[in-house]
Formats: sequence, structure tokens, C-alpha cells
Amino acid sequence: MSQTTEFQGPPRQSFSIGKIWTDKRTRGLVIQLMATIAICAVILYLGNNVVENFQKLGKPFGFGFLQQESNYDINQTLIEYNSQSTHLRAAVVGILNTLLVAVCGIILASILGFILGVLRLSPNWLVNKLAYCYIEFMRNVPVLVHILLVHGILVHSLPKPKQAIEFADSFFLTNRGFFVPSPVTQPLFWVVIAAFVFGLIYAFWYRRNARIKQAATGEQSPVFWVMLGAIIGLPVLVFFLTGMPINWDVPELKGFNFKGGMALKPEFLSLWLALSLYTAAFIAEIVRAGIEAVNKGQTEAALALGLPRRRTLNLVVIPQALRVIIPPLNSQYLNITKNSSLAIAIGYMDIVATIGGITLNQTGREMECMLIVLGLYLFFSLTISSIMNWYNKRLALVER
Repeated sequence: MSQTTEFQGPPRQSFSIGKIWTDKRTRGLVIQLMATIAICAVILYLGNNVVENFQKLGKPFGFGFLQQESNYDINQTLIEYNSQSTHLRAAVVGILNTLLVAVCGIILASILGFILGVLRLSPNWLVNKLAYCYIEFMRNVPVLVHILLVHGILVHSLPKPKQAIEFADSFFLTNRGFFVPSPVTQPLFWVVIAAFVFGLIYAFWYRRNARIKQAATGEQSPVFWVMLGAIIGLPVLVFFLTGMPINWDVPELKGFNFKGGMALKPEFLSLWLALSLYTAAFIAEIVRAGIEAVNKGQTEAALALGLPRRRTLNLVVIPQALRVIIPPLNSQYLNITKNSSLAIAIGYMDIVATIGGITLNQTGREMECMLIVLGLYLFFSLTISSIMNWYNKRLALVER
């Protein structure tokens, strides 16, 4: 008669509180939880203390002042605004002005930075040294000095409105701003917008499938021309088929200034150009370092296969250099956004000048106003960092 032996697993260990601290992983979680609770407690204590002190001074903490009339004008607005609008409306105008400078500055600085970074590595001695001198000059002068310098040049060197520099009888450059025609859309213009969105979605879908097809069969598809036709050709075709549903409000000289159209004020132009030119010098050095980080054997192999230098740079060097360029580039984009707060030095009404400046002085709500400004800049910074980190992960090498 055979006996059946039943497998017994490892003996169960009895639970004890002491083992929580002796286990390395559990101990780390407990320490983090305790630190988080302590930090939250300190923040709540300080916040409650601030609120109580303000109440003793007869200044209850709250954001009701945002619904009061602002009683001040803003020189450049992207939405409708006047002095009878609320402080909340003024804050929105300031936010949009800050975002306008940040987005335009990031785009222009990126383009100039990449060009300067490539020129910095040019075998042409003159081009190389000119790029080097520009980079060293811009990086070693404070950004506020650049802003004041550019603003002074635009205000004092450009002509008055009556002697404006004209372009095609529709664009006028003066010391009071750059006046351009503004679009006035018709009811059918939404069809053109829908065609552009559809073309954009189709272009990215087609590119994705073309890559999958090339990886599977080796057959190449005309991706560039299809994307160009979908994104630009289709909306243009729909635009003409719908009878060009858009008119242009051209600026005209009336009295001492231009009326109508859209005006880019010298304060915006000064801040935009100064921040872009300043940050482009730092981006140029980042690009140069990224390109030099690529093994020279990659370039030599591409040239040996018969690729010209321009194609080698676009297809071989830059894609690999981006893995080195993107992380420090994130910091420069954050710097542009944060340095835009210097706009108050030349009278550009960004979020610091509106909520953090005039609104604060009128209402006496310094704590609330500063919390709004700090929270907004924190939100902008975290958003930019998230986008750049996502893009960096997409470019990262995937290990098997």
C-alpha cells in the first residue's frame, strides 16, 4: 500500500509590526508617507495662519475681487477688453499675452538656434566665427539689457505713422507698431477649417501607414507630397470652391495713427525679438553639443555611401543628435516662458503686469494675486515639461 506525500509550501510567517520597519521596501514607503503627511501639515498650518492674520487685519482671504471692475486699460489685447471689464477679464488678457510671447519666442528661438548651431560647426572660417561672436555676445549680456536695447531701437529708429514703411499698401511698420490686415471670416469659413482638420488627420494617418508598409515590404510611398496636398492643397481647394469666404480689414491712417486691421505693438515686438535672440544663443550651443555627440563614423559612413552633406545632416546626424538636444532644450523653453515676466520693464501687459501689478495695487489683495501668478507660471512650466518629456520618450532608444 503506497503512501501519498502531499507537497507542503513554505511555512507562513506570522505578521508583526516590527517586520514593516525591517523590510527595505516597506520601510521606504512608510518614510515617504510620513514625510508627505508632515509636509501637508506644515502647509495647512501656514495657510491657516495666513488666513487668520489677514482676518485680524480686516482683509478676509478670497478671490471675490476678480469680479470687480478693473478700471485700467491694456495696450494689446487678443480678446475684447475695456476699462469696465472685470479683473478676471484682465487676468485672461494677461495670460493670453504671456502665452503669445512664450509660444512665438519658442518657435523663433528654436529656428534661429538650430541654424546658429549648424553654422557654428561650418568648415567656413568666416561663418563659424560670426556665429561664435554672436553667441558669445548674446549669452554674456543680461536678457533685460537686450529687451531695453531692442525696445529703444524700435521706438526711436522707426518712423512715425505718417512716414510709415509700407509693404504692398497693406502692411505698415512704424514706431507705434506693425499694422497688418486682420481677417474677417464669412459663414462658410468653417468648411475650410473642417477641411484643414480633416487633411491634418489624414496626413498623419497616411504617414503612419506608410512607415508600417515600408518596414514590412521596403516600398516607399510619396509621404511628403501626400501630406502637403492634404494639409495645404485640400484647404486651399475648399477655400476657392466656397467662394473665398474671408475678407480683410486693411489698416488705414486716420489722424495720428492707423485704424483697423491688427497691430503688433512695439512692446510685444521688443520682448519677442529680445527673448528669441537671447535664447537662440543658448539653443545654438545645445545643438552644437548634440551634433558633436554623434559618432563621426556615422557621418563618414553616410558620405561613403554617396549622401551629400545636407542629406547626411538631415537623415543621419540630426535624428541621433535630438536624443542629446531635447533634455536641455526643455530648460531653455522654460526660461523663455519665465523671462517673459520682464515684460513689465517696457510696459507690455502680461500676467505679471495685470494681476501681479495693477490689480494687486488697486485691490490690495497681494496674497491672492501672487498665488494666481505663481500658480499660472507653475502650470505653464509643468505643461511645457510634460510635452518635452513625452517627446523625449518617443525619441529614446527602445532596448530589447
